[in-house]
Amino acid sequence: MANPGLIMAERLTLAVRGMSCASCVGRVERALRDVDGVADATVSLPTETASIEYAPARATPESLIAAIEAAGYEAAVAGADRTDAETAERQREVRAHLYRLVCGTVLGAAIMTIQMWTAFADRGAVLFGLASVVVAYVGAPFLANAYRALRHGSANMDVLISMGALSAYLYSTWALFAGGTEPELHFDAAAMILALITIGRFLEARAKARTTGAIRKLMQLRPATALVVRNGDEQEIPADEVQAGDTVVVRPGEKIPVDGIVLSGHSAVDESMITGESVPVEKGPEDEVTGATVNGHGALTIRATRVGEDTALAEIIRVLERAQASKAPVQRIADRVAAVFVPVIIGVAALTFAFWLLVSGAALDTAVARAVAVLVIACPCALGLATPTAVVTAAGRGAELGILFKDAMILERVYHINKVVLDKTGTLTTGVAHVTELVPAAGVSKERLLGIAASVERRSEHPLAQAIVAAARQRGIDTEEPKGFEALPGAGAVATVAGEQVVVGTPRLLAEQGVDWEPLADSLEALQRGGATAVCVAQSGMALGAIGIADTLRPTAKQAVERLKAAGIASAIISGDNAARVAAVGSAVGIEEQHAEVRPADKAARVRQLQSEGAVVAMVGDGINDAPALAQADVGIAIGTGADVALEAADVALMRSDPQDVATAISLSRRAMRIIKQNLFWAFFYNCLGVPLAAAGVIPPTFAAAAMALSSISVVGNSLRLRRFSAEA
Repeated sequence: MANPGLIMAERLTLAVRGMSCASCVGRVERALRDVDGVADATVSLPTETASIEYAPARATPESLIAAIEAAGYEAAVAGADRTDAETAERQREVRAHLYRLVCGTVLGAAIMTIQMWTAFADRGAVLFGLASVVVAYVGAPFLANAYRALRHGSANMDVLISMGALSAYLYSTWALFAGGTEPELHFDAAAMILALITIGRFLEARAKARTTGAIRKLMQLRPATALVVRNGDEQEIPADEVQAGDTVVVRPGEKIPVDGIVLSGHSAVDESMITGESVPVEKGPEDEVTGATVNGHGALTIRATRVGEDTALAEIIRVLERAQASKAPVQRIADRVAAVFVPVIIGVAALTFAFWLLVSGAALDTAVARAVAVLVIACPCALGLATPTAVVTAAGRGAELGILFKDAMILERVYHINKVVLDKTGTLTTGVAHVTELVPAAGVSKERLLGIAASVERRSEHPLAQAIVAAARQRGIDTEEPKGFEALPGAGAVATVAGEQVVVGTPRLLAEQGVDWEPLADSLEALQRGGATAVCVAQSGMALGAIGIADTLRPTAKQAVERLKAAGIASAIISGDNAARVAAVGSAVGIEEQHAEVRPADKAARVRQLQSEGAVVAMVGDGINDAPALAQADVGIAIGTGADVALEAADVALMRSDPQDVATAISLSRRAMRIIKQNLFWAFFYNCLGVPLAAAGVIPPTFAAAAMALSSISVVGNSLRLRRFSAEA
């Protein structure tokens, strides 16, 4: 039975400050999950956010923030439009790291020069003074974070760094003022540890800012103002104040401020920032427009339908934020290691110190140096960043290409797909009927055949009738007003045109009306073999010919299937259409496995059957009629969702109607998983190799600090390669 307190769960995003490694992430997550009423909590180190699902009746934003603060970190509710604040905060963070970096490297280099290559009377005091400045200023953030962590009963990366730097500094201070062993000072190690790690933090902060750039770009698309018509006057108001139902005027070159319907005007709208499609789309009365897209050459007047947080752009941002804050299943390995990492490393450092001092008989300064190197070289930062930076970057790059992953689990699941099942109508085809062929009887012109049929069908709302009327209009053929129009569901229509009875419909309808349709038999069979629906036309009891109507194949459908095949992925068509039309489409795009005449309710059963045969199935459909099959598939992909981000039934939404984006989504997932595995391997390998070498005395403390900084930078840099991923990859 469902927990009644969690039935009406809400999701909240909090900005979390003060995290430095995977151990911090685990501590914040545990603190949040311990709050009564929290169903789930996921914390992301690169984005510095916590995504929480909770029951408002039992938990509040205030109680969630209090839990994070009790764990030793800072938190605040992430605002709906936080672009400027986040950017400013990132810039302040980078500047602060830069100032400490300059101070640490300059003074650290001076300390090393003095300690290694000079000798003068007050040399020790000078080294102590310079090192004290480095520890107090450059080490301040590490020491403060370490203190907060220890005060709340936890240990993180900053604890290791602080213990390493302070051990070298305090031992050297004792040796200088009490031990009488000035030649064995390690002030250079204390200073360079902090300086080198600050370099790593500086580069890491810049890199993390780049990983979250996709969300900021989307947020910056929102126009600041809108021109609305109220009480007959045009008023420029903040875009956030536009209400549903308002009439909005969009001038040439301006961004459309809200989602809406065009009331008047014609223009070409650049929708590339939403769909990734570079070709502007023509818009006129009754067409839908999406907020943040750019109006072209003409003025448009629109009626606002969705505003503020209800717009397509806002939904895209929410989906992207959820994806970037979520965790891939592969992250569980790193999480388990990170949970015990810091205490284990402290224990290893203590054993190292004891071994060198008590077992090997080494000097105190040697034992200290070995223990410091162990503390410093260990790096849960690399473990904590290995997966989330790749997920954040991949999700952001996907959004830029018009591909929205629901969460990181889906990103990983797409990697395992080995079979793609595509719905025919609206996926491989445009979903819009077009006249493909005119087959007139002997002595009848194509223009007469189409004109007479269109004269009847101009009164019908059937999609096939509309295709006939559209074809006549495109060819400039005049039609006449029909009289006595009668629609016959499932058969066709009958009407009088220019005083003569006209029948448009199936062969059976013509036979019922006493028309001999046998002369059209060969033509009808040829049209059906080609995958078209054949519509017969007769006038005054005589067959005039047949019209072939088909759903046009998408231009890139064949390339999409070829890309899937090249990636080792099998394809299949599933459709409710008849076998002949499905076979025609399959032949055109190169798909041999075809499932025709499958009702929407039965599509899920077909997908289940494929899964039982061992296939990891992605179902591609429109997200509405195919909802059961999308939900049944291992990965449901809604194609061409545009402004309606159909992620309720689907796991991936493709903003364009291009089936090639299916192959692109799979390729992006594979690239992301490959980079995640590389990152995890490097993070584990680095620690497995580095810690023993440091304990053995092969790696001194300063080199350990450089290696530790390099490990985090390499993981983030490797993930950032996903920003260069192209759709053709």
